[in-house]
Amino acid sequence: MYNKDKIDPSDVINISDIPTQEHYSLKTIEQVAKALEKGGHTVKLIEANMHAIDEMHDFMPKVMDGERPGLVFNMAYGLQGHNRYTHVPALLEMLGVPYLGSGPEAHVIVQDKIMTKLVLQRNNIPTPGFWVFSSHEDQFDDLIFPVIVKPKAESTSMGMKVVDNWDDLREAVKEEVEKYHQDALVEQFISGREFAVGLLGNADSVEVLPIVEIDLQGEPDKIQTTSDKLEKSLNRICPAKLTKKQEEEMKQLCITSYKKLGIHDFCRVDFRMDKDGHMYILELNSMASLGTTGSFVSAAKIAGYNYESLINKLLDIAVIRYFGESPTQNLQIDATENIRSQPLRVAARSYLRSHLHNSIDLLREICKINTSIRNIENINRMGSIISKRLTHLGFSEYIHKQFDIGDVRYFTNHDGKTNDVLLISHLDTPYAARDFVQFREEKTKLLGSGIAESKGGISVMLSALQALRFSKKLKKIKCGILLTTDDSLGGQHAKPFIESYSKNTKYVIGLKWGALDGGIITSASGRDEFKINISNIAESTNPTISELIPTVCKKIISINKLSKKDNVVRIMSIDGQTSYGNSPDHASISIYTTFKNKSDANDIERQIKTILKKQETIKLDIEISKGVRRDPYPESTNSKKLFARLQEMAERLEIKIKCNHRGMSSDISHVPQDIPSLEGLGPLGGEFRSPNEHILKNSLIDRSLLLALTINKCGHEET
Repeated sequence: MYNKDKIDPSDVINISDIPTQEHYSLKTIEQVAKALEKGGHTVKLIEANMHAIDEMHDFMPKVMDGERPGLVFNMAYGLQGHNRYTHVPALLEMLGVPYLGSGPEAHVIVQDKIMTKLVLQRNNIPTPGFWVFSSHEDQFDDLIFPVIVKPKAESTSMGMKVVDNWDDLREAVKEEVEKYHQDALVEQFISGREFAVGLLGNADSVEVLPIVEIDLQGEPDKIQTTSDKLEKSLNRICPAKLTKKQEEEMKQLCITSYKKLGIHDFCRVDFRMDKDGHMYILELNSMASLGTTGSFVSAAKIAGYNYESLINKLLDIAVIRYFGESPTQNLQIDATENIRSQPLRVAARSYLRSHLHNSIDLLREICKINTSIRNIENINRMGSIISKRLTHLGFSEYIHKQFDIGDVRYFTNHDGKTNDVLLISHLDTPYAARDFVQFREEKTKLLGSGIAESKGGISVMLSALQALRFSKKLKKIKCGILLTTDDSLGGQHAKPFIESYSKNTKYVIGLKWGALDGGIITSASGRDEFKINISNIAESTNPTISELIPTVCKKIISINKLSKKDNVVRIMSIDGQTSYGNSPDHASISIYTTFKNKSDANDIERQIKTILKKQETIKLDIEISKGVRRDPYPESTNSKKLFARLQEMAERLEIKIKCNHRGMSSDISHVPQDIPSLEGLGPLGGEFRSPNEHILKNSLIDRSLLLALTINKCGHEET
């Protein structure tokens, strides 16, 4: 968990007048995430704002359900208000989520420099004398110059000034009280040398890192400014040139203060030492910077850690504090090891997370294109966009020209006749211009016409292939890709292409959206559509209003009763009109049915026709036209075996999946049943064919990773 440099109004209910001044760079956050992934962990980046609970709820394991616990690697300094360091730990305490670092009680004391000094004094730990100013008009008779003025609850040397007279002191205090809305700490200035000491551990096992001396360039009255810490840091000497006795004294003071203040896991202690060798603790930082140029990381490298091993050591320390042992405490990470030499699940996840913005940019681009089944030009335009990206990945393209629909495109990255895996999706969507909804982002969702049905799956496919290429695995897999263009019409034009290419493939994967519960489709119902036109046959010469509409309504009610759990009958629309006179009256009905097998479909169709043709008190002329049938996708033994292999990988990745039955099948239904196949490996989503069609933004990484490992597994590579 982390916070950005600026508060987004959508991240909080209100913006206060005290925003945080501290945050990690995105580069450092990414470095920590990669280090944890190299340690074998599944990592998710979450901004510490009002949406964090929802994101954690979806990602974190549920210990009460018997799952292994997760842990938050806390890098969030808080967003705004007072005692900001405490905000995320307090939230996590309430939620019952383990986390790295100190608890709220330690943070609230350590962040308040005055409270820190009171605790140090109480425990006879040397710290410079001090005075607290609430106003520049405050007066202290025992104040001795020079003094250093600083806000009582800020960090990184913000607002610090050294003054040697009352006029400058009052001006500095006034400025800081007004700017930081808090008391000013006025502290006896210690002329001499400055040191920073990092600590790792808890209880009786605290490791003190090599002591770092800040090079004041021979100026004992010099201090570190904010720019020194954040922009161009002063040189450091590590290990510091101290006598053995001085080193042991400084380390012991650190350990004692660390324990007395109740700090957990890691910390940095800042010292000054005067010309006579007397040591004074200035402050403790309970969230020592993990930036690669900071003194904490620099000291850890002298101690023998590389960045990856340090980050995983911190995690292990927190895990041991909570659970008594760490599953990775014996892990050795080679600093020179290239990410591509890591297991595929590690290298691919790292690549996918760092390139998530590219996936979203692609979705933004293709979701702007209305690929309605009748808009052949736009369908072919989108096909060209995908073609350029696949060509860049080493795929060759074969275009099957179509005239009534867009061109069907087949891609392959090899010259052989047999694929290890065939990925299928479609370029068309069913939205007319008046129904088309543009791409947009809403917190955790990405919305737009076709984003769940096909476009999200295409983005996941490209990301998975790019991750495989990055990991140097793609060339070892014989992969085919088929993009059809008539899904909206039931896939009848696509059927011969799918059947033909599937026959020369070991495994077939469909890229439609996955269910929100992680569902992957192992079976789906077929679908029939009927258009029924009814008119009455007038036998009387006397003008009258016929009973056509009541009669039609009665038939609709009877048809609707045919609906059952596995075989659904739905009335899509009714339109009727009668008039006073002898002219014929009309009604039209649109119906769709879903069914698990063709036998059920034929039974439902026969029952519908029986109801429609039943004799009524008025004579009716009935015309029944049937649309294209979408065949069911029955669960097969081969597909169940393929799902079991996916489930093993998903458990290893800590990604939740389950097998689902879907109420309407897709082009996967055209795959011969002896070929192992699965549908729904696109991103998690819902509300398809509606203005609210969406996918979950955070599912793009997990589903791309799962697809990448699935493709790799189909190529018989170890994951």
